[in-house]
Amino acid sequence: LTDVTQITAGGRHTCAILISEDAYCWGRNDFGQLGNGTTDLSSTPVPVTGLNEATQIAAGAFHTCALLSDLNQTVSCWGYNEFGQLGDGSIIDSTTPVTVTGLSDVAQVTAGGNHTCALLSDQTARCWGWNIFGQLGDSSTTDRTTPATVTDLTSVTQLDAGGLHTCAVL
Repeated sequence: LTDVTQITAGGRHTCAILISEDAYCWGRNDFGQLGNGTTDLSSTPVPVTGLNEATQIAAGAFHTCALLSDLNQTVSCWGYNEFGQLGDGSIIDSTTPVTVTGLSDVAQVTAGGNHTCALLSDQTARCWGWNIFGQLGDSSTTDRTTPATVTDLTSVTQLDAGGLHTCAVL
């Protein structure tokens, strides 16, 4: 690959965004985390199906999400979805990108082990997916299949998600 603007590494896969805003992924693909419509592993970069406006990419353990430069600054995710980490309201894995429900004006996306979070342009945060340890920050331990507002968090300038936790810079 040439003209790479960003790269991210997940549990067993890697993805990159090119200057053309195309996304490519490679590595293990057990749950479709490469986003090419298959579950076949690939030792070379494969294009993410139907994704050509990607400006940022984040890889979790077995899922991947991308921030799009579309009119509404939305997020699409693909791969493993047992806990709702794709944010489309389901717990069904997807081998191609699905749009995160009810999310727009996103400034940054980050993926944890089995959860995902977004920083919005109004400096608030939304998270979805696995929440066994409260990593979604919504004052619960309930898994969320769509974005939930992070409680009492404003003036956020950056987010980062780890395996079982999330942190914010204020």
